[in-house]
Amino acid sequence: MYDFTVLVLEGAYPSSVAATRDILAAAGALAARAKVAAPRWRLCSVEGGPVRLLGGLTVDTSRLPARAKGERSTWVLPGLGLDTSASIRQRLGCVDSVKVIEGLAQHVKAGGHVAAACSAVFLLHAAGLLRGRRATTSWWLAPLLKRMEPDCLVDADRMVCADGPVITAGAAFAQTDLMLYLLRQRCGSALADIVSRMLLIDGRQAQAPYIVPEALASGNDLVARLAAKVESALPNPPTVAALAQAFCMSERTLSRHIQKATGKSTLALVQSVRLRRARALLETSRMTVAQVAEAVGYQDSTALRRLMRRVAGANPGQYRTAVAAT
Repeated sequence: MYDFTVLVLEGAYPSSVAATRDILAAAGALAARAKVAAPRWRLCSVEGGPVRLLGGLTVDTSRLPARAKGERSTWVLPGLGLDTSASIRQRLGCVDSVKVIEGLAQHVKAGGHVAAACSAVFLLHAAGLLRGRRATTSWWLAPLLKRMEPDCLVDADRMVCADGPVITAGAAFAQTDLMLYLLRQRCGSALADIVSRMLLIDGRQAQAPYIVPEALASGNDLVARLAAKVESALPNPPTVAALAQAFCMSERTLSRHIQKATGKSTLALVQSVRLRRARALLETSRMTVAQVAEAVGYQDSTALRRLMRRVAGANPGQYRTAVAAT
């Protein structure tokens, strides 16, 4: 019996596929040190044989077999390297995608678990597996996922979300976070920790520190102007009411526009701008945490620390430590 079935589609993101293979291979090699059984895994595709990845690379796969009775491997979907609504919708209609979507739904119905990162999360949506669940994806695709699946709680701030048998991860390199999570759940913390140390993979819990509000809005002019206005006003960020007045609309109308473009509330967008500015100051200046907090509009460092822990899963000092270590 296998622990993991890595399901590769044509055009998959090469780094996501490679990270999955390398982490599982490392887990197999290091299992004895952790005193656990090595995970068993297979690399599959719908038809088997060589699969062409994004950029022209290929990977050899086995044909995905018919689901055996009692099969309990976790199906893992590496990211697909898609970044637009049109490309995602087109990919979901491809023959191999349709077969995978059907297989995902059947696998979960029979008691299996599925995991996907980046744009591959949309395959889970197409299989009807995100309805009523919490999920994440690449942060700039989060508004699209929310529009396509209104009954899903899309939490773009998180790096990995697990809700029942469905596990999702953020942007392409979040595949490493996804695999470490799956290893920890399936094989125990000891093996996941030793793999993380040997491959020098830092644990990250959130995408929030990396979100660029303007990019999140996919070029939405209102969001770009609002973000610029907030940043230029720091350390005195305008209130939501003041922003609505500046853009000649009610707070409710402004909120509706921001929610549609970014999936966030107006206040959350303001906080994203302040968080991004705080991170930049921590990484590029010698300012103390208290001075950074004051520069982005907080009366003391406690409020900034609380925001970063809640939204980014990290303390301010961790940004400075990470930069010093490079």
